[in-house]
Amino acid sequence: MLATIQYNSRKLKINLSNPLDISIPIRNGDKNVNAWYIGPPKITPHVEDDWVASVEEGASVNFNNIQFNPHAHGTHTETVGHITKKVHSINQNLKQFFFLAEVITVAPETFNDDRVISKKQIQFALGNKKRDALVIRTIPNTKEKLTRQYSNTNWPYLQAEAVDYLVKKGVKHLLIDLPSIDREKDAGALRGHNAFWNTKGKLRLDATITEFIYVPNTIEDGEYFVNLQIAPFENDATPSKPVLYKTVP
Repeated sequence: MLATIQYNSRKLKINLSNPLDISIPIRNGDKNVNAWYIGPPKITPHVEDDWVASVEEGASVNFNNIQFNPHAHGTHTETVGHITKKVHSINQNLKQFFFLAEVITVAPETFNDDRVISKKQIQFALGNKKRDALVIRTIPNTKEKLTRQYSNTNWPYLQAEAVDYLVKKGVKHLLIDLPSIDREKDAGALRGHNAFWNTKGKLRLDATITEFIYVPNTIEDGEYFVNLQIAPFENDATPSKPVLYKTVP
């Protein structure tokens, strides 16, 4: 099913019959993707006295408690409240959910003892394109990303100059298949986060960072609409489900 959308000054068609989910779900147990040195999420039946809220255990319903951290346990979308003293809720600040996006694939470069995504790489991938959202797939890109334990792995990250460039290009929604756009251990500097949300100037309250996505290799680089679906948590971050729709010439 094709839908025609007026987006800014462009009239675009998208294929609604072929949604491309790029989220990683939260699963119970050790096979869940994980970062930040905490245990796995827990999805367990509620227990009260002798009653176990599981149909398999004889209850009439399944009634689970879920314990997780949105930053550590799956695809999540965050706002500037992640790094500010004042609480800024993702549910209050993300008011639009469809954005023109570009999917790019990047092979992180070696920089000292790190692997980084540089400004030059982003410039080459985007060229003169104007996009509200950028989806970054890093390579190698295997299904191991769905369950990888990232703690103490020194994952690749975006150099601050690359993030500055995205801000100047007008990118408001940055999506990446890593636990963070910043270095795992940087003594709390969070240069990429601070640059993206402009914490030294007027805060970009309507800008978001989505981490822990997974973009299958069957999805080609190029132009898409992204539907950035979030759970309505009043928190700096929430589990999310970004879905891509390919634009049609």
